[in-house]
Amino acid sequence: MTSLLIACLAFALPPAILVALNLRIYCPLPRVGDETASPAVSVLIPARNEERAIGAAVEAALANRGPLEVIVLDDNSEDATADVVKAIAARDDRVRLVTAGELPAGWCGKQRACWLMAKEASYDLFVFLDADVRLAPDAVGRIARFMDETGVDLASGIPHQETVGLMERLLIPLIHFVLLGFMPIASMRRTQIPSLSAGCGQLFVARREGYFQAGGHSAIRSTLHDGIKLPRSFRAAGLRNDLFDATDAAECRMYRTAGGVWSGLAKNAGEALAAPSLIGPMTVILLGGQVAPFFLSAGAIAAWPRPWSRVEIGLVAVAVAAAWTPRFVAASRFRQSWLGATFHPVGVALLVAVQWYAFARNALGKPSLWKGRGYSKPQPESLVEHP
Repeated sequence: MTSLLIACLAFALPPAILVALNLRIYCPLPRVGDETASPAVSVLIPARNEERAIGAAVEAALANRGPLEVIVLDDNSEDATADVVKAIAARDDRVRLVTAGELPAGWCGKQRACWLMAKEASYDLFVFLDADVRLAPDAVGRIARFMDETGVDLASGIPHQETVGLMERLLIPLIHFVLLGFMPIASMRRTQIPSLSAGCGQLFVARREGYFQAGGHSAIRSTLHDGIKLPRSFRAAGLRNDLFDATDAAECRMYRTAGGVWSGLAKNAGEALAAPSLIGPMTVILLGGQVAPFFLSAGAIAAWPRPWSRVEIGLVAVAVAAAWTPRFVAASRFRQSWLGATFHPVGVALLVAVQWYAFARNALGKPSLWKGRGYSKPQPESLVEHP
């Protein structure tokens, strides 16, 4: 029993320690004064069947001051997405609607939309937004200042995540946990190793020169997970990337149903935790460090299968604290669901189940389904490597 408890503690402590270290340097965007001149920015929003969200996304972007344009690419929507954008463009000439035509083979719709919009953009700073992201009125200026201060070519931030349903509350906050618990931000900033980088596909900002030098979204054309692949393509091109805390700069509600949460997380899992080389080790690490301590603590309380020694009780108590503490800290810092934090082991168990579901689908050759399209496994050669 003691060996099992030590193993659980060994799996639970590193993410807790890394979250604590990362929270010191994962900072909100710098503030800008009213007198600060804002640079010109192109806000680029890919949209497919987004009639419910696209209006709010465009209006929120337009509420930012300073020179900007908002380009929306309607990716063959089957709903009124284009009509909503046309209505806004009719009264605000900063808005442009472009269309994509048929999706060529080998492309993910979002990556092609972003690539086409970048070529349409007028300005040198690109802010890529998912259609369900709403910027704060000062977000564009603060993002531009962050880029000036850091000098990086690409940056990304996780917006505040609105969670309403139970599955949303259990699973969506784990975006922060996985990013901050398993990726050392200090090492990302210190090195150029592509694997030591990640972002959030909901919100990216890129400089024009660096974007086209790295091949932009065309370099990751088949991926469904630009959050990981785009930063890595920039680093492979010898460019730098960074992260910022976008909690007070943007809001997003990714999915509105339990099925949407499951399908949305599963669609790109094969390129992350459900990758063949990761799913086994990550299952052991996540279940061993984030779920098992809670089951074992029940055994300690019930004195089952025998009364526990003080050492054993101490070990399981520390393991539970190591698993829980980052979630409650994150719930406070990022305004996440307290219910999700309380039921953290349930959320992690569901996350692992999603990964195995995605792994099984990939192993059986079944396409990932998203927004009415089926995508086969991305081609690894689509990531352009530069000397």
